Amino acid sequence: MQESGTGKSHQQFVEQNGTSRLHLSLAVNDNDHLRDLTNGVVQADGIMLTPQILQIEEIFYRFTNHLEWDVSEMSFAKYISLTAAGNARMIAIPVFPSRVFRHSAFYVRKQSGISTAEQLQGKTIGIPEWAQTAGVYVRGLLSHYYGVDLKSIKWVQAGVNQPGRKEKVNLSLPQGIQYSSRQDKSLNEMLLSGEIDVVITARPPQAFHDAGSDVVRLFADSRAEERKFYQQTGIFPIMHVIAMRRDVFEANRWIAMSLFKAFEESKNRSLERMKDITASGIPLPWQTGYVEEVVTAFGEDFWPYGIQHNRPTLEAFCRYAYEQGVASHHLEVEELFPKEVHASFRV
Repeated sequence: MQESGTGKSHQQFVEQNGTSRLHLSLAVNDNDHLRDLTNGVVQADGIMLTPQILQIEEIFYRFTNHLEWDVSEMSFAKYISLTAAGNARMIAIPVFPSRVFRHSAFYVRKQSGISTAEQLQGKTIGIPEWAQTAGVYVRGLLSHYYGVDLKSIKWVQAGVNQPGRKEKVNLSLPQGIQYSSRQDKSLNEMLLSGEIDVVITARPPQAFHDAGSDVVRLFADSRAEERKFYQQTGIFPIMHVIAMRRDVFEANRWIAMSLFKAFEESKNRSLERMKDITASGIPLPWQTGYVEEVVTAFGEDFWPYGIQHNRPTLEAFCRYAYEQGVASHHLEVEELFPKEVHASFRV
């Protein structure tokens, strides 16, 4: 590893099973498709990983600001923003631990009369952060799929359930975007008082959970909307990527493919567990039927890594990020990842 700020590079190799391996630290959230890698069942060629399983907000803060690990899960939006600015101290591999469709992220009051996405034209919408990955996808969805003019909307940034939340990156918003930040109130408070018409957030506002609340999701059957969206666009939103410290990668460029293969194997083992109908692998009823439905919609590898299988999603996100001022210029997909993982070998 390279000591941050010193310019000195050194490698830490350890002996494992009689062979020398590069020791790397890893921080990820607790996901089933990462578990075989983090618990050592799957090992990356030439690498010994020391994993830490932490809450995702803590991982993002500590890695983005302090690069505390050699390899880490990272917000896709923060990564593309830093990469476009030319000052990213990390570089990603096309491994995507978190993917979430976001039609379920729209919250309105029933009494507002808002029942379609097209009705959001000209409304006041609350968001936790402009540069949040979920928000980038949602605004791209509104603009490109539903035809809503983002400049017609008054955007209000604030904490979802607690006041005081701030943006984590510098913004260069497109001309005409109406944006303001509120530190004195939460989005939940402003939605209930009618100061804002809609909240768009990955984490639901508290009022949505309160008994007798007037707050509901805009899309009552968000799953049906999301499936139709995927069938029409091929976009399966990517929330997080796996990133390596750039200095560690530059000193050992082979680790990109080694890590990619290991993450891929761990993920594939997880998918096989999901498909196994011998016994329930996850504590959900009707697991078999649900997995069969997903395979029908997405294919056997319904959580693909790599560039080619994800090109529609990656290209859309690059376009959205640039149009919304999250990325300072339009990045091509290949610019996001090192050439070593642009393609894999075939036997």
